[in-house]
Amino acid sequence: MANNPYAQYERNKIMTATPAELTLMLYEGAIKFGNIAIKAIEEGDMEKAHANIVKVENIIDEFRRTLDFKYPVAQDFENIYSYLSRRLIEANMKKDKEIMEEVVKHLRSVRDTWKEVMRIVKTQKPQG
Repeated sequence: MANNPYAQYERNKIMTATPAELTLMLYEGAIKFGNIAIKAIEEGDMEKAHANIVKVENIIDEFRRTLDFKYPVAQDFENIYSYLSRRLIEANMKKDKEIMEEVVKHLRSVRDTWKEVMRIVKTQKPQG
């Protein structure tokens, strides 16, 4: 890895990211792995589909573990993540492309909302 500038750049990007940026990276990763799973299902590569659906499940599980329920919105996110977890299990059992497309659509929606929140927070920070 030391000789690979791209890998070093990616590692530095992760190590210097804010918690909000890390969350965005996880959403992006979940979407990427979901898309890989969809393509694998289309190609009949069930092992690859399974591996990538599990990656999405792991990201959703991480989101659920880090929810802070002292904020009321956490319950809304728990409901979303719980639903997505159930759909991912179903998609994996059936290797169902349509369910995976639905999950990816929801992930994109949550990611886009997260990006908008990040933008609003950034513009509201006092300049100093």
